[in-house]
Amino acid sequence: MDAVAAYCADEPVDLLINNAGVSHYMPLADLPASRAREVVNVKVLAPTLLMNAAVGGMQERGKGAIINIAGMIAFSGPAGPEVMPRRAVYAGTLAHLVAMSQTLGAELQGTGVTVHAVCPGIVATNFHAVQGIDASAIPRMSAEDFVTGTLRGLELGEVVIAPGVEDRTLLDNVFQADLAAFAGQSPTLATRYRTS
Repeated sequence: MDAVAAYCADEPVDLLINNAGVSHYMPLADLPASRAREVVNVKVLAPTLLMNAAVGGMQERGKGAIINIAGMIAFSGPAGPEVMPRRAVYAGTLAHLVAMSQTLGAELQGTGVTVHAVCPGIVATNFHAVQGIDASAIPRMSAEDFVTGTLRGLELGEVVIAPGVEDRTLLDNVFQADLAAFAGQSPTLATRYRTS
């Protein structure tokens, strides 16, 4: 991480794609600490350090793009166990990439630097196979469609690019609900939490 971050800080990097992946899909209670550390290092710490190293130079040059490959699992937090297997750490790291991309993108408005989180479903690569997971029965997007959708999302200026989501308003509704909840906070204890 340090060597790549040093490169990003010293060289005129105009495009940074954070696409390292590791899954370790399992419930938190079953996840060895070493694997939890690895997921967080790969999906949270490394992208954060690389963005931190590259963004200053991009701002100085007035141009650049950062693309963080996350995934639709970032939105799976409310899902019950009947919908998908538990993988809290993995889902949390993808949610971090989405929130980080949105927040950093807002920080960089007007600088010529854009930030994007790409959220595919399952893509037809060897990502699962090399980890001993058989995903062959699950419908998967082709790698070509994934790349095409990502590039088109960049052209459209989408901060969160979801190549497999036909109805864009679904994502917009999620983000509006996030902002409504954020704006709905108060220093006064909510009624439902008051004891009688």
